[in-house]
Amino acid sequence: MKKFYLTTPIYYINASPHIGHAYTTVAADVLARFYRHRGREVHFLTGTDEHGLKIEQAAAAHDKSPKDYADAISEEFRALWKHLDISNDDFIRTTEPRHDKTVVEIWTKLAAAGDLYKGKYEGYYCVSDETFWTEKEAPPDHKTGKRLCPNPDCRRELQFVSEDSWFFKLSKYEKPLLDHYAKHPQFLSPTHRGNEILSFVKQGLQDVSVSRAKVKWGIPVPGDPDQTVYVWFDALINYVSAAAGGWPADVHIVGKEIYRFHSVTWPAMLMAAGLELPEKVFAHGWWTVDGQKMSKSKGNFVDPTEVTRDFGVDAFRFFLLREMPFGNDGDFSIASLKARYNADLANDLGNLVSRVENLIDANMNGELPKR
Repeated sequence: MKKFYLTTPIYYINASPHIGHAYTTVAADVLARFYRHRGREVHFLTGTDEHGLKIEQAAAAHDKSPKDYADAISEEFRALWKHLDISNDDFIRTTEPRHDKTVVEIWTKLAAAGDLYKGKYEGYYCVSDETFWTEKEAPPDHKTGKRLCPNPDCRRELQFVSEDSWFFKLSKYEKPLLDHYAKHPQFLSPTHRGNEILSFVKQGLQDVSVSRAKVKWGIPVPGDPDQTVYVWFDALINYVSAAAGGWPADVHIVGKEIYRFHSVTWPAMLMAAGLELPEKVFAHGWWTVDGQKMSKSKGNFVDPTEVTRDFGVDAFRFFLLREMPFGNDGDFSIASLKARYNADLANDLGNLVSRVENLIDANMNGELPKR
């Protein structure tokens, strides 16, 4: 039997890890442990996404080369996963040779299939999200007249970009994608997130730009060294780069903000490359902090290392999965963590363990019977 293959997203290294990263990874870890407990071999993958203009800029701001900056931040993620007792079987970095090789192979397959073509991109680009937006998706703001990133957690001003680019024929896969969704209803999970994707695809898909002419920190386009592979196209391929013979994946666990890339662009790329699609793409919700969205400007990102220093790793892991119904949004606060700690762990589970111990001492001489 094939190993059960599950993945987290590879995390973008423009900043240090926070509670959102920890939540996805702990959830995946629990699922991996569940399948191992049932006797199934598991391949559990996580990692870091390290290319793109945003990383160039972050590295320059820290007076480092992109590679040195990537090495440092990627190590922070590794250290946190070790601290949180994450049982991942592999950790992929998009700066590794194995990934570079796979990206070139898949690009070459798509080009051979006629699904890549050279053209000129003119549109709006968000450097912060490394995302292209159409005029329809990002109309002028009614107050300022400026085009702002549609991502509600970003809303930064978009840059108008006009440059030569390679395009992927995403439009060609509109019907194959809809057919796949219909035939495999579990592919888009949970259902309420899947309905959003269905609506988006049914409105019509446009071809997407998959290279950049002015970004040097990336994988060169095969046969066109003046272009680098667009960071999102590059990053999605990590799941194949590190599959270790276990492709297709059984489940990609992602945040809802990157669901469209994983449930539309990625399966279309796989179809074009002649590869099987994953069984499921599951999008979980977002964490707020004390009722507010996490953001750098508010300075309210939660550092898991700081929290576990006071409450312990196991209590933190328990809280993450107990507080927020999986697939929905949730709110973090120290008060709610204390409440869960006292009510669920100390009172309920603590009292249960204490009573069971007393029964064993009183009736079984302190020893459980052998099976």
